[in-house]
Amino acid sequence: MSIFNYQEAFDFVSPEHRVTMGEGNTSLIRSHRIGPAAGLQNLWLKLENCNPSGSYKDRFAASAVSHMVAAGQRHCVATSSGNTGSALAAYCAAAGIKCDIAICEAAPTGKLKQMMAYGANIFRVRGFGLDPDVTNGVFEKLDDMATAPDASLQVSAFAFSPLGMGGVRSMSYELAEQAETPIDRVFVPAGGGGLTLAVAQGFQQLAAAGKIARSPRIECVQPTGNNTMAGPLRDGLEIGQQVECTSDISGLQVPTRVDGDRVIEACRASGGTGHLLEDAEIRNVYHRLLTEEGIYCEPAGAVALAAAVRAAPDIGENENVVCLVTGSGFKDPESIDCIIGGEDCPMIDAADIGK
Repeated sequence: MSIFNYQEAFDFVSPEHRVTMGEGNTSLIRSHRIGPAAGLQNLWLKLENCNPSGSYKDRFAASAVSHMVAAGQRHCVATSSGNTGSALAAYCAAAGIKCDIAICEAAPTGKLKQMMAYGANIFRVRGFGLDPDVTNGVFEKLDDMATAPDASLQVSAFAFSPLGMGGVRSMSYELAEQAETPIDRVFVPAGGGGLTLAVAQGFQQLAAAGKIARSPRIECVQPTGNNTMAGPLRDGLEIGQQVECTSDISGLQVPTRVDGDRVIEACRASGGTGHLLEDAEIRNVYHRLLTEEGIYCEPAGAVALAAAVRAAPDIGENENVVCLVTGSGFKDPESIDCIIGGEDCPMIDAADIGK
């Protein structure tokens, strides 16, 4: 299984050009404790942290790198807050493609080491991902780097890499097959908004093809400190906004609009709205995911669930709700250290076991 089992979800890539590691086909599990405690008996978690490089971005990278191979391109120029870079570095390694990645200032060490281990050339840029002017400037410079005929700019956003982002629509196709009953809502974490837009588009395609009766409501969730689209969506506005990012949630630090305008349109068309959460609330649910569900994710992977818990009083008791868990805890050891208080495993003698 891979995303290419759902080739109708995105632009066709011939079999000889496909670069796959079996991405996708991730588990959809019912929440054991957090959902019932919130009064949500049909709360489901889509475990995208179980993809080959540890995040949903493998769906993007598989499609993006496969299209590069088909086009004869051998140089990937990319930008990332972490997970995109890890995924692209892995798939470029598999395809024998050179990979240069500009990294957001606040990217976790675990993700940087993962990219370097795959052989990517990476450089962290001061202010990138936090300051909108710096962020826009980085994109301009990378765009210039990617003008060579054998190069391609890969950013996990429809505004920059629609061929790669098309692969993320495969998630909606999987969910439609996995769900025991029709899905009513999907809560999606948003940084630049590409994932939210891809999920919305995937369900729109399924509904248009008659494979599902209707699209679920696509609920866009952001940290309050990176409110580029969730707030405007909730407030009835048509376009997103540029902000100074103050959130510490890695992976969701995108201060520019990127796909935000299209996200607002797509979510509103589905009946969904925007949700904003303080970092402290996100980290609280992150801790609960670890200790109450046994799911080893990074903080961004808890954002969707945090919003669903907050919105629980407004969700019907029989609604089928899905939350996306987007990335692995192995990528962000600093956040794990915050949860366990920096403690280390004690060393004892065998005679002291059980005392």
